[in-house]
Amino acid sequence: MTRKDRYQFVIDYFSELAPNAETELIYDNPFQLLVAVILSAQCTDKRVNLTTPAIFAQYPDAESMSKADFDSLFPLIKSISYPNNKTKHLIGMARMLVEKYKGKVPMTVDELVQLPGVGRKTANVITSVIDAQPNMAVDTHVFRVSARIGLTLNAKTPLETEKQLIKFFPKELIHKAHHWLILHGRYICTARNPKCSDCGLQTVCKFYNNNPTGER
Repeated sequence: MTRKDRYQFVIDYFSELAPNAETELIYDNPFQLLVAVILSAQCTDKRVNLTTPAIFAQYPDAESMSKADFDSLFPLIKSISYPNNKTKHLIGMARMLVEKYKGKVPMTVDELVQLPGVGRKTANVITSVIDAQPNMAVDTHVFRVSARIGLTLNAKTPLETEKQLIKFFPKELIHKAHHWLILHGRYICTARNPKCSDCGLQTVCKFYNNNPTGER
């Protein structure tokens, strides 16, 4: 099977299985999504979604969060991983949005990565989710699933994975493919004990064909 054929099989599969795949983070506007994605680093979306309502109730926009201090914001996110750093990042991010972008979230990766707490992965999430830009955020799920299926070859870093995926996925599907791979990794192609018997990608999956019982 050629690489092109493998990608087409994956596209056809997910287009039928999950045509409307989207982020599981709950948000109402770009600022709220940015806050949620910053909090989601090394943390589950479920935990973030339990935490953000109280944050958004007190700090609904960049203007209000820019006026927060550490002691007032920290208690709202202390259940999240790395709460000290994330508290500082959120306040710094909000202040820069107010000072540089009039409280609005910019929509380019280059601008977003200048914000405290925002790396390339987060910037790719924001631009792809909010603006459907052809940017591929590579987290641990995307990195693992892409390699296992055979969508990427010898990719050693998230950036190498990103470059290969955006090269072979059609431009108009990249923002959706991001969610396909994340959700597949979260619920089916898990790091330990992947549920290969429940997966419809067995035909093309290199991992399965090398490990037909699903054992690592």
